[in-house]
Amino acid sequence: MYHLLLTGNARKDLDRLRGATWERVRDAIPGLREEPRPPGCRKLRGGPDTYRIRIGDYLSVYDIDEESRSVNLLRVKRRRDSHRGL
Repeated sequence: MYHLLLTGNARKDLDRLRGATWERVRDAIPGLREEPRPPGCRKLRGGPDTYRIRIGDYLSVYDIDEESRSVNLLRVKRRRDSHRGL
């Protein structure tokens, strides 16, 4: 089991979500505690253990720290806006 940590940017991104989108993301994010590399995740070039998962029209970007057994959620952005500010 991994610890799930949210950055300030991730908290702001989550606060902006509404309705069905919020529910979908809310249900998917805690699953990273048990399986930080779920089927469909992609490793990014941004860091040594930076990944992204697609949740509908949104991307969740996170780092995995194996040493401390933690998942650090960095951002939750709409796919079309993901190239800005990640």
